Amino acid sequence: MDYNMDPNSYLSLFAALSYGVASMAMVFINKAVLMQYAYSMTLLTLQQLMTTLLIRFGRTMGYSKARGFDVGTAKKLLLVSLFYNANVAFALASLKGVNIPMYIAIKRLTPLAVLVAGFYYGKGRPTTQVTLSVFLTAAGVLIAAFGDFSFDLFGYGMAFTSVFFQTMYLVLVEKSGAEDGLSSVEIMLYNSILSLPFLLFLIIATGEFPNSMSILFAKSTSLSFSVLLILSLVMGIVLNYTMFLCTIVNSALTTTIVGVLKGVGSTTLGFFLLGGVEVHALNVTGLVINTAGGVWYSIAKYQQKKKKLPKVMSEVETHSWGVSESNQLASYSGSTREKLEIDSWLIVSSSNSSYSIMYRA
Repeated sequence: MDYNMDPNSYLSLFAALSYGVASMAMVFINKAVLMQYAYSMTLLTLQQLMTTLLIRFGRTMGYSKARGFDVGTAKKLLLVSLFYNANVAFALASLKGVNIPMYIAIKRLTPLAVLVAGFYYGKGRPTTQVTLSVFLTAAGVLIAAFGDFSFDLFGYGMAFTSVFFQTMYLVLVEKSGAEDGLSSVEIMLYNSILSLPFLLFLIIATGEFPNSMSILFAKSTSLSFSVLLILSLVMGIVLNYTMFLCTIVNSALTTTIVGVLKGVGSTTLGFFLLGGVEVHALNVTGLVINTAGGVWYSIAKYQQKKKKLPKVMSEVETHSWGVSESNQLASYSGSTREKLEIDSWLIVSSSNSSYSIMYRA
């Protein structure tokens, strides 16, 4: 009997594991850095600067086919970029005061916020399962908050504000089509470049700079902090690449399952890592309900997308999904239909990280 695995099986397993690990690690790494270095705006500025440099390096070395910066495209993306960076900035700020399980639980409220926003711009009524799952998720957050002994009003406020800006970002992208025709790497490039002037102004206006940099240089003598900082700076690119790889070499179902398991794993590990959480029955019950709602939502969205596949495939030629480079995607092995199953369920599955973009292959 041949026990040798197909090389493609190894690649599929590696892609799924790398996406899951990268997505889980990101929130813990950012939390670990912010526990030692409280200047979240300076950290975000450095992250965006590193993202810009890495993408440009990738283009120069031929590792990426992302197109260069275009002023016309930048003008269209300016407002979108502001909402995106506001989401990331408030998410990082919230991590300074909110424990990881509660942070993840609050970020899972994004589908509910998107659902409510949809009523105002006539998106249409969601399915019963989607509606019930997002309300179950919201109920879990409310219950968990009552049992959170480490309740931090500022941190909660920052997390909810992050959800608001993430919702506005997603709604604006869908309504304006500003990101149509751009790959996810190109979107990251524009977001990082456009954000830098505003972030530099903010860290100077708020008084973070130059004190934040002097403290950063002082802390860089610690090897452990330096490693965490470097990982924090590059995780945006790593997460983007692993998500792309997982989506291309695996089915949409696999990517969805990885997202669900990652969410459950992150919540569980959050009870024990980086200071952990003081256990209370209400808090645990609420988080279990919230996680169950998140799992239900992912399943409901996947089933909804599967039902729409025939329609989606007929609309691919008109880019109704906003998927760029569709011909390039079609050249990959596996079911092209499944590769195009990249929508809001994938965004939500990554919502526990700071970076959360409308993913394009």
